[in-house]
Amino acid sequence: MILVIAEQKDGKLNRASVETIAAAQQLSMPIKIAVAGQTVAAVATELAQYGEVIAVDHAALAHYTPDAFVQALQQVITQAAPALVMLPHTYQTRDFSPTLATRLDRALVTDVIGVKEGPTFSRPMFQGKLTADVQPQGAAPHFVTIQIGAFRADAAKKAAAAASVTNASVTIDESKLRQQPEAPFQEAKQAVDLSQAERIVSVGRGIKSQENIAVAEQLARAFNAELAASRPICDNGWLPMERQIGSSGQTVAPKLYVALGISGAIQHLVGMKGARTIVAINKDADAPIFEVADYGIQGDLFELAPAIIAELQK
Repeated sequence: MILVIAEQKDGKLNRASVETIAAAQQLSMPIKIAVAGQTVAAVATELAQYGEVIAVDHAALAHYTPDAFVQALQQVITQAAPALVMLPHTYQTRDFSPTLATRLDRALVTDVIGVKEGPTFSRPMFQGKLTADVQPQGAAPHFVTIQIGAFRADAAKKAAAAASVTNASVTIDESKLRQQPEAPFQEAKQAVDLSQAERIVSVGRGIKSQENIAVAEQLARAFNAELAASRPICDNGWLPMERQIGSSGQTVAPKLYVALGISGAIQHLVGMKGARTIVAINKDADAPIFEVADYGIQGDLFELAPAIIAELQK
């Protein structure tokens, strides 16, 4: 059995949780889903369309702290006795999953982009230049985190009828909670979590100068999209680092990704290849971005972007 640990915040399910369910469904094993927090009934009901749910509801889990989550989830995993524990590779799970795996003395495979029977897990190495196939060793359960965007949320199969929701009974020793919860860093002033965006307009070297970023901003507004960038744009300080997409930035999987003047280096592609529809605009017909694009337009972005904006505004 596979136990998927879903992530929620303030009663809203993180879309990466459903991507992880889609990844788990690639293996021929039954699936259960656990979700932790306080007052998680609504999220548990939402998850029940994919399989049996274990609701881990406790006042100490109202705000995330790694100590509380590790205590609670360790008990849930011990009670459920799964063969695999799969989690979305989010900021939160990156924080607590190594401790959880170590506490149980089990193997942990992170940032997985492919799943095969065996089970074997594929993960990028050396900033995406190579992909390694990994088979975790040792006693079960093995822990696996799934890279955001590696699997599509809409590929997750729903059951014919909603499954049951079971409330887990966990004990949390609050005297052992060493952290005082604060707002996650993506909620800091001017920060943005691009992994949750449905539409993104991303800009690259083809924008030429910082003054021309306004063209991309106008296109993003016309699409009602978030603005993002490749690494050179952020390195130059033309956009803040939290807007960077790629192996050293954020990984995204929007419904629409518009690449504006982006050549398509592998470090950028690994961050956006999970997008449902990719539209590339570039003057260079041989740009690597066209190899992954669903729609490619060879031309001057300074002519094409205003024309697209005008059409969207009609």
